[in-house]
Amino acid sequence: MPDSTPRGLTGLAFGGDYNPEQWPEDVWHEDVRLMREAGVTMVSVGIFSWALLEPSPGGYDFGWLDRVLGLLHENGIRVDLGTPTVVPPVWFYRAHPEALPVTADGTRYEFGSRGAICHSNPDYRAAAANITTRLAERYGDHPALALWHVHNEYGVPVSACYCDTCAGHFRDWLRTAYGTVEAVNEAWGTAFWGQRYGGIEEINPPRATPTVGNPAQALDYRRFADATVRENFCMERDILHRLSPGVPVTTNFMTALSQCDSMDYWAWGREVDLVTNDHYLITDGRRTHVNLAMAADLTRSVAGGAPWLLLEHSTSGVNWQPRNPAKAPGQMARNSLAHVARGSEGALFFQWRQSRRGAEKFHSAMVPHGGTDTRVWREAVELGAALDALAPVRGTRTVADVAVLWDWHSWWAQGLDWRPSEDHDARERADTFYETLYDRHLTVDFAHPEADLTAYPLVVVPALYLMTKAAGDNLRAYVEQGGTLVVSYFSGIVDEHDAVHEGAYPGVLRDVLGLTVEEFSPLLQGERVRLDGPDGSELSGDVWTEFVVPRGAETVWTYADGLTAGRPAVTRHALGRGTAWYVSTRLDGDDLDAVLGRAAADAGVAPHNGLPRDVEVVRRAGEQGSYLFAVNHTAAEAKVPLDTSGTELLTGEPVTGRLTVPAGAVRVVRLDG
Repeated sequence: MPDSTPRGLTGLAFGGDYNPEQWPEDVWHEDVRLMREAGVTMVSVGIFSWALLEPSPGGYDFGWLDRVLGLLHENGIRVDLGTPTVVPPVWFYRAHPEALPVTADGTRYEFGSRGAICHSNPDYRAAAANITTRLAERYGDHPALALWHVHNEYGVPVSACYCDTCAGHFRDWLRTAYGTVEAVNEAWGTAFWGQRYGGIEEINPPRATPTVGNPAQALDYRRFADATVRENFCMERDILHRLSPGVPVTTNFMTALSQCDSMDYWAWGREVDLVTNDHYLITDGRRTHVNLAMAADLTRSVAGGAPWLLLEHSTSGVNWQPRNPAKAPGQMARNSLAHVARGSEGALFFQWRQSRRGAEKFHSAMVPHGGTDTRVWREAVELGAALDALAPVRGTRTVADVAVLWDWHSWWAQGLDWRPSEDHDARERADTFYETLYDRHLTVDFAHPEADLTAYPLVVVPALYLMTKAAGDNLRAYVEQGGTLVVSYFSGIVDEHDAVHEGAYPGVLRDVLGLTVEEFSPLLQGERVRLDGPDGSELSGDVWTEFVVPRGAETVWTYADGLTAGRPAVTRHALGRGTAWYVSTRLDGDDLDAVLGRAAADAGVAPHNGLPRDVEVVRRAGEQGSYLFAVNHTAAEAKVPLDTSGTELLTGEPVTGRLTVPAGAVRVVRLDG
């Protein structure tokens, strides 16, 4: 496997998607001049260029790309070179219309957007392999080449196709996964509603049905679709490894739970040489910087804690949400450096020059329509200088305080039809638990439920409806060995086939939590319940309650009203050298913080005192030193206490005892000692 570091980069990466094919060639020379002025170190090229590189079947035009790469190389700019397989040309679709994907209700999409691909289609696979091979043969040892960029944002906008080709491919997948139709029938519980199959050849994708279909089949189809897309990535990656040895291969993830729900990024993270991510602020009324921090932490975790790379974000507003506000002055740099604090080895944007035509012409860029006499351009130049000053942090790793467990398969399963309450949302629980930890100024690693958790004093489970027996055993061992666990309601309920674990709820978590749940009792819309607790404390929950029966656990908070009045609401179970907490209703804000605060005290995890809300402090460390990032998202100057002295890298000033961070600014201190 190649080194994960983009070849030829000596500092942090800075730049963006460069689409010179949209502009006359005389603009290219102006582009590279401005790139040098801004301190650009790497650009992504060729991602959407298949129709230009192969304008007719077997007819190639690489001349323009030769000139672009040569120009970039002459100006010292590294290249993240794309394989353009996200946008097959129109001639391909006219020859192979069956390569266009089909929805579950039988609608076949048409050419004219991007990512309209049936990933099971053999003609698409052959054409993608061919153009990838041609690019690798021509540019595999090009001196500008730093990184290969396969496809673009797999899973968006189409993650699954339901055509007959996919049906056949799905049957092959089932034969590999299960071996026999009897095993499929058992896993899917087809005795229910008379769904039994006599042979795997009788099975189709979960297409539109009169009412709810088989949930285990739908879950397996999501796994199949994800695996199929990943097969195509691996095919291109292997071609590039063979023909361009030593150059790392990536594809841009979209790990934020607000942006993509169809890819199992734990599996994807094992296949790329370098984990990269695209992140865009979602203007849904939430604190966007918290979503950003969460996405960065999740991306770093998918990378196994290793440095990763922010391959796309925006300089200012985007164009694809209902409302697309501009970023405030200074926010571009603050967003960028917040990603760097949490492990990114730089910050790149979509895109370099703002498009005049096409669907994204109102999406911000490094060079806006207004050119260089604009706030965005001036801030981009300032950011380039800041990233250059932060080159010493390259290769260090972000230091985490706690772990949050997350599993895409569980998210998929919980999102299937006919669950106890449509108001319960796995993403909402993950967001809320993360935000509460963020407000305690704790840095979070995400982890798979079966991962080694021994490094974390506190592990939080916000929403794991699906949990394997191995995961349950893992959590029990974690607590017995001294860990502190916090589990939210409706977790541990089903196995990997969406079958309820034998016995009482919560299935594989019964023993570690020291309780059983007799019955779920979701609340009606707008209903709330009160909880009474220690020292007269009161909490308030909504959406969900349960009839909890302690089996060794102690009751900490009790339901004060509703159907479950007098029953345990929040429990604590001492097991071995550790403790396990259970929260059986939906809490948020100060109410959830009250529970997490007690659990954190069990774990010996203290909040970082003396920090205002929305001032995040994150540390990166490695052999070359330890660096403290302070990111001030507020409109007031902040004071950050320091345990030691150091040097602030962006200003060059020495710091002792306390770091002053101006409103909306970022400071990075290389710590002494």
